Amino acid sequence: MTTRTFQDLFVHMLSDIYSAEKQLTKALPKLSRASTNTTLSAAFDKHLEETQGQIERIDQIVEICDLKLKRMKCAAMEGLVEEGKEVIEEIEKGPVRDAALIAAAQKVEHYEISSYGTLCTLAKQMSQSDALRLLKETLAEEKSTDETLTQIAESGINQEAAEKVG
Repeated sequence: MTTRTFQDLFVHMLSDIYSAEKQLTKALPKLSRASTNTTLSAAFDKHLEETQGQIERIDQIVEICDLKLKRMKCAAMEGLVEEGKEVIEEIEKGPVRDAALIAAAQKVEHYEISSYGTLCTLAKQMSQSDALRLLKETLAEEKSTDETLTQIAESGINQEAAEKVG
């Protein structure tokens, strides 16, 4: 399906983030297991629960707006997930890996924040108030997760990683 209309663009972007969220549900448990910091691991677990709720919200938007999502794979998320996988494979367990996991997760959050922010703008322009409300809820969760990751990093993980020598 070609993107010709504003609604086509909305469907395309919604389909893309739907794929991204689905990929993330597979990646987050791996990030959680790879972390040695219990607070970070718990944050990944919590975000997995939120992500499942975010997928449900997209399903609600599809129903409310009477849309049909496109079957596609979000290439951006695929690359971000791959980066997380490389962190796990290439950095030994410990504070340096935990700091790298936070960095990889924040890249994901920033991608999601950008995507949901744009979707909010599109929904508003289309006067889709129910969709806008659901998208804003997800956007707020993504921003909160990003802030949580920053707090975890600054609460000691980055300092511990910086002190690791050799």
